Amino acid sequence: MSEQKSISLKGLLETLPPGSYVDSRWLTAHGVLRSSLAQYVKAGWLNHVAHGLYQRPEAPSAAPAMPADWREVVRASQALMGYPLHVGGITALREKGHAHDLAFGPLPVHLYGPHVPGWLRRLPTDEPLLFHATRAFGANPVGLSPDNADDIETERPPPWWKRPLRLSEPERAILEALDELPDGESFTTLDRVFEGLAALRPRRLSAVLEACGSVKAKRLFFVFAERHGHAWLKHVDRVRVDLGRGDRSLVKDGRLHPTWRITVPPDLLIQAREARHGS
Repeated sequence: MSEQKSISLKGLLETLPPGSYVDSRWLTAHGVLRSSLAQYVKAGWLNHVAHGLYQRPEAPSAAPAMPADWREVVRASQALMGYPLHVGGITALREKGHAHDLAFGPLPVHLYGPHVPGWLRRLPTDEPLLFHATRAFGANPVGLSPDNADDIETERPPPWWKRPLRLSEPERAILEALDELPDGESFTTLDRVFEGLAALRPRRLSAVLEACGSVKAKRLFFVFAERHGHAWLKHVDRVRVDLGRGDRSLVKDGRLHPTWRITVPPDLLIQAREARHGS
């Protein structure tokens, strides 16, 4: 970082392609003074789009496009500004093609991370952003797609604006979504998603299950996995997964699952019994 403490206008424009976002924290860290920043805004090189956030316009002095493209904002947050955020839960599953058939109109984008900049909470985006603490996994990066650090080993890493979004792989994303029940997606929606998860990778899935700290999510995972009977289930070492002790109450007026000892909607329990007996 020391060699980047000061950045010229030319360097700034080379770092920020047209349309990209940057916040005052990053600008200050790279030696851009408030007086210089005010001059850049006045000259039309940058737009002030929210408190603490700027955008390089598509053309000099062009007005900012609003609402902002959530993918571009999140990409800049991750790859340029270095915020420890990732796309997770049902959104990551959708991005991986596992829930696209459930998408109707603008849907909430689920972001996970220990720290969210204030401007990101206030910024109008084309799809609403929902923020979650990483309570199921803490700081453990298991099951996350490659991020900026993985590019360091390559000879010519791609520029930040061409890097893929950092998001949960399906094995982690489904546990994040289950951890939000019953306040997040519906049981019915996640049941339909789970039906399509026939290609989960057992080795990666086992690592994610071992790292997950949410007993609720893990028990629900096995409820759905048992119901759908995907081939990968027999390759998961359940002995290594900490499922806690005692019964867990999750759903009001629900029924206690006889194996996984957590309450679920009665219809789901009936369907699971029918699936086991082939009726």
